[in-house]
Amino acid sequence: MDVCQGGARLGGERDDMIERSLVSLLRGRLGSPRAQRRSAAAPATLANWVRDSASCHLSAVEIFRDLQAEDLEWLATHTTMVMARRGQLVYMPGETSEALFLLKAGKVQIYRLSSDGKKLVLSTLGAQTFFGDMPLAGQQMYGAYAEALEDCTICVLNRGDLERLIEKRPQVAIRLLEVIGRRLMEAESVIEDFAFKSVSARLATVLLKLAAASAGEELSGQTHQDLAEMVGTYRETATQTLDEFQRRGLVELGRKHIRILDRRGLQTVAEG
Repeated sequence: MDVCQGGARLGGERDDMIERSLVSLLRGRLGSPRAQRRSAAAPATLANWVRDSASCHLSAVEIFRDLQAEDLEWLATHTTMVMARRGQLVYMPGETSEALFLLKAGKVQIYRLSSDGKKLVLSTLGAQTFFGDMPLAGQQMYGAYAEALEDCTICVLNRGDLERLIEKRPQVAIRLLEVIGRRLMEAESVIEDFAFKSVSARLATVLLKLAAASAGEELSGQTHQDLAEMVGTYRETATQTLDEFQRRGLVELGRKHIRILDRRGLQTVAEG
């Protein structure tokens, strides 16, 4: 199901969807008389399945963890569930529609592009979190892109519905502040790294963070380009730095695979 709100769909236009963001597509389709007629005509069993599926997902999102079943059901009926294919933009600079995106499944990368086309990754988000362009929720893209790294399922909530939910359930605002506070601390750490650390130190820091997230010494799936974007440098520089790490016995390199051999040595580089 590509887009559903009580059973409504957004079908076709697959090639166009890769080039255009979900926000632009949603703006053109949702709320149209045709979509509303299809929603009204959708079988009750399908509408119930959509609602129950969304409610189950929303209950797992941290900012909604205090909500009761009736609140989750209300929220499910006021969100639009969309599918984003790998490589598709969810959001791009210049789009002003305020929306909060609740990531049900998949991964989304938030990044910026420099004037010379260099990509700087701001964050990579997994399932059961949120992002978007909504100052009310402390979320602004500031000229950034949001791109699906995998096929994603996303629920979209507009500003008016979030305001109504917060008025009714103030604890949602408290959870929002908790999550945003953590993200600000992470952002400050990244800014500090860029201000005071060399490329080698930043790359060592990223490798250690990835290892901590995977709870092991084996890192898989990241290309040299991916790592370069995480530390704000060029692929060639990242490759040279990784080769140096390997010569020093800190890591062992393979195709989209890195094995950490000396965690303490990497930590020393990261602190340098």
